[in-house]
Amino acid sequence: MLFWILVATLTAAVAVALVLPLMRAASPLPSPHSHDMEVYRDQLDELTRDREAGLISGDDAELARAEIGRRMISASAADASKQESMSKRLGSKRLAQAFILLCLPAVGLCLYLTTGSPGVPAQPLAARLANPGEDINILIAKAENHLTLSPDDGAGWDLLAPIYMRNGRVDDAVGAYDHAIRLLGPTAARLGGYAEALIVQSGGLVTAAAQDALKKALALDANDPRSEFYLALGLKQEGKHGDALAAFRKLAGRSPAGAPWLPLVNQHIAELSADKPGAGGEALGNPTSEDIAAAEGMGAGDRQAMIRGMVDSLAGRLKENPDNFEGWMRLVRAYVVLDQRDKAEDALSEGLQAFPASVDEGKRLLALGRELGLDGGGAKE
Repeated sequence: MLFWILVATLTAAVAVALVLPLMRAASPLPSPHSHDMEVYRDQLDELTRDREAGLISGDDAELARAEIGRRMISASAADASKQESMSKRLGSKRLAQAFILLCLPAVGLCLYLTTGSPGVPAQPLAARLANPGEDINILIAKAENHLTLSPDDGAGWDLLAPIYMRNGRVDDAVGAYDHAIRLLGPTAARLGGYAEALIVQSGGLVTAAAQDALKKALALDANDPRSEFYLALGLKQEGKHGDALAAFRKLAGRSPAGAPWLPLVNQHIAELSADKPGAGGEALGNPTSEDIAAAEGMGAGDRQAMIRGMVDSLAGRLKENPDNFEGWMRLVRAYVVLDQRDKAEDALSEGLQAFPASVDEGKRLLALGRELGLDGGGAKE
């Protein structure tokens, strides 16, 4: 009801603002013949005096009176025409006033009934937070509002942390996981989620803090595949290819058939198995332990700059030595991760020039292109 009262009040205010200028009557302008009429009346009076004084004959007086009368009739007709024109304009104003007062509110109401939702009951913010339905933003706002009032509610932080991750709010997810672990205690799921958030926050680098959380998660659940995967990835990034290969193979052997993480695990196994000497520590995706330690102290922008620098460095080395198959695989994947798909397409094409589709390496490049949705991956073998 309050909504309709507000709408009616606003409509009335707008209508009054539009109608007032039309209701103000313009000051009547003096007739252009008013002075002439006064002159004609004076002439009639003077004519009467002249006749009485014998200064003009009766016939001449009648002729002069007729001429003055004719002129007065002509002036009156012109004034009448002007009055009629003003009456028409006043009628137009009345129509405009009626349109504003009646038609505009009617048109607005019809539009609202057609495109709006007048049947939906009014819901203040508190009510919408209490019943968010499928609106994830309302759900997050509800949880945040609750946690502002009850910051020691570990269950609330535990619920909110993965929601933050799914919505790309990585920094908030790190904080939420930290609160949940501190208030509720560590579990494999919480530690694994916390580590994953740290890895995403660092631009894909498995930092020392993430490794520490992953090791604690494995101590609580020795069969946690997420922790095993990221620890193996950390070994690969540190250049410990032998240990990383063994860890990935162990994870693949313990995973059930059809596990969603198996394709990615097998891809890392294939990359590590095909690694050539001298391509390890310097290649993209295998920063040294010093690089990882330095990245931990960087801001998000500096980390991204470091990763792009590594990508540019790898691309430069591949131009000088295009026979590095593993380098092309890493470069294509890195460009996709950085959302530079045009460069990924170019890198895939250049890699296929060095390793044609007729050889095994070229077939693997094509398979990678298809997997990443690159146009270059559609080339015929």
